[in-house]
Amino acid sequence: MYWYTIEPLDVLLFREAKPFTPGEGSWAKGQFPPLPITLFQALRSRLPTYPQKTRDLTFLGPFLLDFHHQLYVPTPKDLLAIRTHLSPSDALDDDIEKNSNDWQTTRRLEPLSTANAAGSYLSFDPDGLPPMVSPPLDKNQSICRPYPWITAKGLTQYLQGNELQPQDFHDNPWSVQILPHTHLEDGTRQVKDQDGYFTEVAIRLHPGWKLVAALSVKCDSPHVIRLGGEGHRAIVSPLANLQQWQTLQAYEHPQATSNVAYLLTPGLAETQTALSGVYPSHWHKLLNGCVSDRALLWGGVSQVRRRLSQSPEQRGDPEFALIPQRAFVPPGTIYLFQDTLPSEQQVLPTRHTPHLDTFRLLNYGKLLWGKRRQ
Repeated sequence: MYWYTIEPLDVLLFREAKPFTPGEGSWAKGQFPPLPITLFQALRSRLPTYPQKTRDLTFLGPFLLDFHHQLYVPTPKDLLAIRTHLSPSDALDDDIEKNSNDWQTTRRLEPLSTANAAGSYLSFDPDGLPPMVSPPLDKNQSICRPYPWITAKGLTQYLQGNELQPQDFHDNPWSVQILPHTHLEDGTRQVKDQDGYFTEVAIRLHPGWKLVAALSVKCDSPHVIRLGGEGHRAIVSPLANLQQWQTLQAYEHPQATSNVAYLLTPGLAETQTALSGVYPSHWHKLLNGCVSDRALLWGGVSQVRRRLSQSPEQRGDPEFALIPQRAFVPPGTIYLFQDTLPSEQQVLPTRHTPHLDTFRLLNYGKLLWGKRRQ
């Protein structure tokens, strides 16, 4: 594998997977970093006369690289930042949605147990995984979240079960730019009533920051690629050595003491009833807990019936709407295992499809393995 930096020459437009139609109140949401397939195809476009149907290239990424060539990956989603105050009266309210670097130590969400006081007032599906809750804290402590990006060195400490410091984290190194699009009526200065207005979300990386990814083909000289929507471009340059990744490679395979798996790249969710699971269904009996963003909707055609009045019996006809055909588990998702570990090394569906080999080669759902100290 050969590493490359990707430096944007303009804003970047990556639309989310949800099908989109312009119209009244339309908002084309963006996502960043892009999915691996997007960056892989951009890099492959520069290869000379490469057969389109040959599947023998491997890819890993994308991640972030700062101006000091420090590698950043998504922060593990079970991490809590703990602020310690001089007295209980100085303690701030918990804010689990707030990202901050004003804290002293880190703790991790843990599976709800009968010994935890939260178990007396939380209800959950007994056939599902137990909810993940905060560990007990002192009265002069409060909770927030660390920044969403962690250094490769910090992730190594996490996988070893050690505590982390604020300097191991960084906030999103980009700015969001809203781009409105209007379509005027011919011969007028009025926006069309239908399909006349929509907005897109563009990303502008901060100076010195770049995307970084690995490809199994060597290119010795820099070159320009088209990346994202609107034909925007980026400079791809070879990276001589990425020692920080070599350190993380030691955690690609589970050890005898491993009980935690960290999702490094987007995983492909497994379709279940009305939802897409953030873990393969046959992992259920092996898991103690799982921490991700949220439940994922399954793809297909929506059959939403909206109420015509206050009466629940009076509903309109089903509204036709498309939702994403595939749901991706966000990087940083954490899996806590019991004594037995799964044989699979990637978060991918168990049902074989023609595209499953492509997802494997592009390292979707790649896991890094570590341990959690009790």
